[in-house]
Amino acid sequence: MNAHRADTSPTNMAAGEAVVVVQDLVAGYLPGVNILNGCSIEARQGELIGIIGPNGAGKSTLLKAMFGLVKVHSGTVVVRGQDLTGLKANKLVSRGIGFVPQTNNVFSTLTIEENMEMGMFQRPKDFKERFDFVAGIFPDLAKRRAQRAGSLSGGERQMVAMGRALMMNPAVLLLDEPSAGLSPVKQDETFLRVHEINRAGVSVIMVEQNARRCLQICDRGYVLDQGKDAYTGTGRELLKDPKVIQLYLGTLADTA
Repeated sequence: MNAHRADTSPTNMAAGEAVVVVQDLVAGYLPGVNILNGCSIEARQGELIGIIGPNGAGKSTLLKAMFGLVKVHSGTVVVRGQDLTGLKANKLVSRGIGFVPQTNNVFSTLTIEENMEMGMFQRPKDFKERFDFVAGIFPDLAKRRAQRAGSLSGGERQMVAMGRALMMNPAVLLLDEPSAGLSPVKQDETFLRVHEINRAGVSVIMVEQNARRCLQICDRGYVLDQGKDAYTGTGRELLKDPKVIQLYLGTLADTA
């Protein structure tokens, strides 16, 4: 079965509660200059969604617009039935959205534990419960909680960033290229942790430069091109689709 042109209108939604629905999003960094040109995606409860596409397609801009970091000119971002379009990042965290940017995603001068505390600034009384949950996914964070984040490797800092984003118990976690700049071994570990986060019940929307690996682990994927969702399907469908292979993957990928 081949991937198909993306369509996220309500009549085409499969069964299952939609945690996030982005509809016809137009957004950009400057007035009159749009990076997103009517992008639509959705994530259902417990899904791992992969976002791939060429450089400049608007992948990272999509996540930043969803998280209130890029001006939305039109369209909507609905989370758990609430229209959150254009809200500031601090408001979105309390409404169930976690975001891990690609760079500058930890407080380098703070310890691991202090980074986790920063993730709980809106609800400090729940710190122990949430830290225990995060430590179940990232056990090294608990063992090294007194170590400064700036002394960690790139892969370890990525774990701290994801752990901090999980502290507020988000309904959906937005990840911007979590494997960027990591060694193959650390990439494998990062993808494993993303899978564990998803298995713990958190819906995940992940922008990823490693398109094949992303499609191998995601439930569904979207291919962005020129600020729009060009194709969508399951990860396996996109990996096998001749058009997606020709335009975005280059060669037939291992779908194991």
